[in-house]
Amino acid sequence: MRIAVLDDDPAQAHFVCETLAAADHVCCSFSAGDLLVERLKHETFDLLVLDWNVPGMSGEAVLRWVRESLSERVPVVFLTSCGSEADVTSIFALGADDYLIKPVGADVLRARVTSLLRCAYRFNPCEGTETFGEFVFDLRTSQTATHGMPIELTREEFELALLLFRHLGRPLSRARIQEAVWQDVAGVSARTIDTHMSVIRTKLDLRPQHGYRLASIAGYGYRLDRMEDDQP
Repeated sequence: MRIAVLDDDPAQAHFVCETLAAADHVCCSFSAGDLLVERLKHETFDLLVLDWNVPGMSGEAVLRWVRESLSERVPVVFLTSCGSEADVTSIFALGADDYLIKPVGADVLRARVTSLLRCAYRFNPCEGTETFGEFVFDLRTSQTATHGMPIELTREEFELALLLFRHLGRPLSRARIQEAVWQDVAGVSARTIDTHMSVIRTKLDLRPQHGYRLASIAGYGYRLDRMEDDQP
């Protein structure tokens, strides 16, 4: 998963990133709240780890912006030295999902992040699979199945399909797709992404009549929706 870490203490930011990298997450570190917000306007993250007192915009202001401005609900963990009951209460009231007080051990941090990601994206690290309705993704073998029947996918197709389902109902920028699937933001053409999206749509039968809609977003990227999620 891709995680944004907001902390102006380089040593603390390094600790968080190294701790989460050990659990196979990719972390991007930000030293100021406004820098993170600018990135969030153009890119998507799977989880945010926020400190409170940082330059630019406070962690509290970033959380408020995230909940008011982003259409998707990104899980947010506060990791801060502000630990009064009033502080904790106010941050949860703004929409934080968890609150950790510094210092925190590496094992505890990994466990809390894993728990949040499991709830948000239906990931079961013990089984090594992720399940989305009838679709099952085996992370150990990079194989996909629906209704128990295997679907033949290339590595890129598997990574792309998994990325789409992990962000079900959330827009994905082309840059995010390039980075996640090809680890290359500049060297993959728009045509390559479009071709792979068309293949995924066909192989997984992601069509409205079968409960899913995979749509392009002009000038931005793609979005996968469950049709039932669109109903009032």
